[in-house]
Amino acid sequence: MAGLDSGLTVPVWLAEDDLGCIICHGLLAWPVTLPCGHSFCRACLKRLWGAGPSWSCPTCREGSAQPLQLRKNTLLQDLASKYLQAVGEGEGATGGTPSPAPGPAPQPPGRAALQSVAAPRSNTEVGQELAKLTEQLVDIVRSLQSQTQLPESGPDNKLNILGTADHSLASPKLVASNASEKKMRDILHDLEDIRGKLQENFLGKQRLEEQRQGKILEGPSSSSRPLTEGGRLASWLVQRSISPTFDLRSLSCSLEVSKDCRKVTVSHFPQPYSWSRDRFTTCQVFCSQAFSSGQHYWEVDTQHCSHWAVGVASWKMSRDQTLGRTRDSSCLEWKGTSQLSVWHMVKETVLGSEKPKVVGIYLDLDQGKLAFYSVADQEKLLWERPVSASSPLHPAFWLYGLHPGNSLTIRPVRA
Repeated sequence: MAGLDSGLTVPVWLAEDDLGCIICHGLLAWPVTLPCGHSFCRACLKRLWGAGPSWSCPTCREGSAQPLQLRKNTLLQDLASKYLQAVGEGEGATGGTPSPAPGPAPQPPGRAALQSVAAPRSNTEVGQELAKLTEQLVDIVRSLQSQTQLPESGPDNKLNILGTADHSLASPKLVASNASEKKMRDILHDLEDIRGKLQENFLGKQRLEEQRQGKILEGPSSSSRPLTEGGRLASWLVQRSISPTFDLRSLSCSLEVSKDCRKVTVSHFPQPYSWSRDRFTTCQVFCSQAFSSGQHYWEVDTQHCSHWAVGVASWKMSRDQTLGRTRDSSCLEWKGTSQLSVWHMVKETVLGSEKPKVVGIYLDLDQGKLAFYSVADQEKLLWERPVSASSPLHPAFWLYGLHPGNSLTIRPVRA
C-alpha cells in the first residue's frame, strides 16, 4: 500500500490492526473510545452491550454499572477517512481493485523431482513430501492474507459492519472483499486440516514402525490413544506432563500470582508493577516456558473462575489484544454464560454448555497438533486441530477482570 503512484499514500507504519475494530474485524466506522483507552465502532458497541445491565470493554473487560456516553473520536475518524481516500485513489490509479501482492511462490518440481519419480519411494517418504508442500501452501495463503487490504467502510457509506443494516445496500466492493477474506480463511483452515491428516497418516505410521523396532517409547497421535487407563490418566500423557510457571514480565497489573507462580488471581486493587512493553494491558499472563518442538501436557484448575480462557500464544502477541483473537494464539474459553468455545485462527467454534472443572492442554509440535481435554470427572477430548507455529508458543491465560478473586491454578498432573 505504501507504493501507490498518485494522491495520498497509506503510511508503511499504518497496519490493519491500527484502525480496526476487534468486534467486527473491519475498519473503524464512527469510532468511539472508552475510558480504558480502547476504541471500537459505535454501532458495534451498541449492539454488543444491548440493554445492559453491565457495560464493559470487549478487550480488557473494564466496565461500569451505568451506560457510558459514546463520543466520536475525531482523530481516529480522520485517520480512517484518509486511509479510505488513499486506498480509493490507489485503486483509481491502477484502474480497479488492486490485487494482493503475491507471496513467495513454491519452486517448480525441476529436474530433481522428475528424476525422483523414477526411483521407488515408500509411503512415508511420499507423505513427508506432501506435508512439506502443504506447509508451503499454508505459508503462501498466510502471506496473501496478511497483504489483503481492509474492506471499504466508514460513516459516509452508512453501513453497519456488524450486519444490522440491510446487506442489499452494501457496495459490491465491500461484499466482494468480505467474501474473499472469508474464502481465504476457509482455504487456510482446510489446508491445516490436510496437513494434520498427512502428518497423522504418514508420519504417525513411521513413528509407530520405529516403536515396533524399539527406537522410541511411544508415538501415535493423541486422538488414537485412550485418555485414561484403568480410571487413571493415560501413561502417554503423564510422561509428557509439565508444570509451567507464570511469567511476571507479562503479568497484567490487574493480576497477582502465588509465590510458586502457579496460581493467578484477579486482584482487588491494581498492582504497582513496573512498566514493561511485555506486560499485558488486559487481564492476561504468559508462562515462562516456550515450546518450539516436542510434546507437552499441562492441566489448569478452572473451578474458581467464572469466565476464563486457557491456551497457547506466541510471545509476539500484541499486549492489548485478547487471547484467541489473534492469528498467533488459540484458546479454550468459558464465557460464564453456559457457553464453552474454542478460538482458533480468529474464528470461534462453540463446543457446548458444560463447564470443565479441570482443563488439560496437549501441545504436540512434532505432529503439529493442539488439543483440549476435560479431565476432572469424566475425562474426554473437547477439541483437537492442527496447529503451526512460526515462533515458540507459551502457555497463555485470560481471566475476567471485573470479578476480583477469580483464579486459575496450574495443578500437578495426577497419574
